Amino acid sequence: MHNVLTTRAIGNRQVGAIGLGAMPMSVAGHMPDETQSIRTILAALDAGVTLIDSADAYTPSHDDVGHNERLVARALALWAGDADTVLVATKGGHTRTPSGWDLDGRPSYLKQACDRSLKALGVDSIGLYQHHRPDPRVPYEETMGALKDLHDAGKIQMAGISNANPAQIRLAHDILGHRLVSVQNEYSPRFRTSEPEIDVCAELGLAFLPWSPLGGVGRAGELSQQNAAFTEIAEARGVSPQQVCLAWELARSPVVIPIPGASRPETILDSVAAVGLELSEEELARLG
Repeated sequence: MHNVLTTRAIGNRQVGAIGLGAMPMSVAGHMPDETQSIRTILAALDAGVTLIDSADAYTPSHDDVGHNERLVARALALWAGDADTVLVATKGGHTRTPSGWDLDGRPSYLKQACDRSLKALGVDSIGLYQHHRPDPRVPYEETMGALKDLHDAGKIQMAGISNANPAQIRLAHDILGHRLVSVQNEYSPRFRTSEPEIDVCAELGLAFLPWSPLGGVGRAGELSQQNAAFTEIAEARGVSPQQVCLAWELARSPVVIPIPGASRPETILDSVAAVGLELSEEELARLG
């Protein structure tokens, strides 16, 4: 029997209120072996997670683009549940070079990247395809036009944007209309500058997917040093500071769907438990 997480909306889909960020499974120097990664994804699915976030650029090396997408696809193929109930979100627009990360927002590139992601995920149509990061060399409306084309061609079912400011969200919404369903920006107790974007999402009816909701790879443990209130409330409630953090984000707005990264089953199961943690007004006031 699979647990049903309290759900929130992404476009016309309902997903568990906590998703899984799959990036930590493909970071060079940090990634677990594939067996552990697959166990982690399966544990998340069994716990009721129905949103998995990936990207073509999540790869330990520039010559293995799509590493993370292929991993997610393999885990879904092994899952005993109904894979159609899971929304797999991926991204394009970041490139990987021998020296690191680059951007390519050209429509021609985004369309190539989408085709490559379709192949890596082994699907005919991507559930949620997100533009990874604005490319200052390409007018944003041109990149958004490519997302519109991909949607209208049936290659993607819904469109999202990532690392966008309020003006870019509004521009994307003007161009994409109902096709645009989500914005994925960084947001956590130590990174609160995305507050305006959350408000724009609430106004336009878009989901807001905080990336690094616990503060980023290897930084989740910093919550306790960062803000004593998170630790104090966690201790009083008998839960982890990470759960308090995610519950705080869920309380921020009904459009927020955190996607904590995980590379161990224990981590994602702890995160999922945040859905049942309701913070009082007094606790929320202390957390700021």
